[in-house]
Amino acid sequence: MGFCLEVSGDFACFTRPEMKVERVSYDVITPSAARAIFEAILWKPAIAWHIHKIEVMRPIEWISIRRNEVGAVLPVGNINKAMKGGALPAIYIEEERQQRAGLFLRDVSYRLHASFSLTDKAGSSDSAGKFVDMFKRRAKKGQCFNQPYLGCREFSCDFRLVESPEDECAAITESKPLGWMLYDMNYHLSQEPMPLFFNAVMDNGVITVPDRESAEVRG
Repeated sequence: MGFCLEVSGDFACFTRPEMKVERVSYDVITPSAARAIFEAILWKPAIAWHIHKIEVMRPIEWISIRRNEVGAVLPVGNINKAMKGGALPAIYIEEERQQRAGLFLRDVSYRLHASFSLTDKAGSSDSAGKFVDMFKRRAKKGQCFNQPYLGCREFSCDFRLVESPEDECAAITESKPLGWMLYDMNYHLSQEPMPLFFNAVMDNGVITVPDRESAEVRG
């Protein structure tokens, strides 16, 4: 069974991996970012989400922002020592602050179409109908395990369940090739996750997302 969510936010950044220093967003939301929104509402080891279609509901607009980022992380070893009674670890922002420019999207809205499949971790008491009801109930009430976001955690988004997509307004009329876009990360081929890409095309505001196992998705 398919589901449709409408998501919107003031800002979004779906970072292109080829940009090493400055953050530059793709033109539209990536399938992996769309999947994360569904998982924020309902995630269980027994199900896996699959994105099928992305509809762009507002014209693509850009904004350039310069912001401060912290250029370090706390070592895990220091955290473990603190848990055993050692000194509390800390990062001094003044020493680790990095100012970076970013090219982000602004005033975005998408309709995301997805479905889920049961995984090999599904138990005897798990059924598709159970998770269908659970997702619909949570999405209607606006419930989520963590706040859904548009690429970066600081860019939170609103969402609503669309039960009859055919009765909603149409996507934008713009059509253009979007080039190679990040599809998702492959965690199965090796110990290090490998990125997967597909050649995205927007046709009257609609991007059709191929199946993960299709020849259109390449590592």
